[in-house]
Amino acid sequence: MSVVYSFLLGLIMSVHFQSDIPYSTIENAFATNDAKDITALGKEKILINVLGKEGVYSQSQANLVLKDFFTKKPGTSFKFIFKGKEASDGSFAIGTYQSKSEEFRVTIHFKKVSGDFLIESLSIEKS
Repeated sequence: MSVVYSFLLGLIMSVHFQSDIPYSTIENAFATNDAKDITALGKEKILINVLGKEGVYSQSQANLVLKDFFTKKPGTSFKFIFKGKEASDGSFAIGTYQSKSEEFRVTIHFKKVSGDFLIESLSIEKS
């Protein structure tokens, strides 16, 4: 009987600690150069810094900025190398984006809005 309780407790704990941040969606979007999937996970206004050019953009404008970057630097892979601890107000993560000839560091800050973690800022810089 205690084995059943241990199993149920383990199952509840694993479900409780699943991340609310859509890391796999973001990884897939970067790997497939899908700007729309990335910006759809953002706040109404997103701070974007791509190779030193910074601005606050609506989701549709942010989509164009990222699409332009992906056109110029098409990617071959993306993976998160650090995922910050989720806090009540937000979190951040750092990833590596590999294009055909260059590697870039991607930093994403998330803000918790109405129970969901949304992208507040995104920075892409050469590694």
